[in-house]
Amino acid sequence: MSSKATTLDWLRSAPDSAWSRPRARDAAYEAVKRVFDIVFASAVLVLTSPVLLLAMVAVKLSSPGTIFFRQLRAGRDGKPFHMYKLRTMVATADDDKELFRGFNELPTGPCFKMKNDPRVTRVGRYLRRASIDELPQLFNILRGEMSFVGPRPLPLDEVRRDTPEQTLRLTVKPGLTCLWQISGRTEIPYEEWLGMDVWYVRNRSFWLDFLIVLKTLPAVLTAHGAY
Repeated sequence: MSSKATTLDWLRSAPDSAWSRPRARDAAYEAVKRVFDIVFASAVLVLTSPVLLLAMVAVKLSSPGTIFFRQLRAGRDGKPFHMYKLRTMVATADDDKELFRGFNELPTGPCFKMKNDPRVTRVGRYLRRASIDELPQLFNILRGEMSFVGPRPLPLDEVRRDTPEQTLRLTVKPGLTCLWQISGRTEIPYEEWLGMDVWYVRNRSFWLDFLIVLKTLPAVLTAHGAY
């Protein structure tokens, strides 16, 4: 059975109460999670620094523009923050975004994903498949704007509060990885993606966070749904 099927089966087998019972913010859980985020992000940053430095050089030499891509994303309670990534697109990519709206690979929901996006550079395509472009978000974690585990932060123009579920996913810190990340990423329809985020928010625990972190490495190595 694939990791995607296993995760979805796990979610579908959850009791109905898990979907309807709001979870109060647990002070002890939040405090310990913050300590874990700081320690783990620092360790991963040190271990991956040679890879990050090589990737930075590759980005700089492969196309004109900045090394890092900075974009306003919605944080906890919708508060905007600047999320960092290695630049994987041409420098004018944001200006050209509206030109490609008609090629969105996600038929429903506000999110924009395009499998063969011509704005992605050759080096950028590799960095995306290996998730190396996400490493600068370790600094967002150290700054307290993100956590290792939580719903992925959306660009401000893709954030919706039309339903209680869409609002609920904004009540926790966004994460570097999440259930969507380990379950197929862009191959997951928006409604299932949102459902996974809601289920996570209502059922957060140390054990669940540990399982998601554990499943993230094989998901990154297989690059399933990454583009």
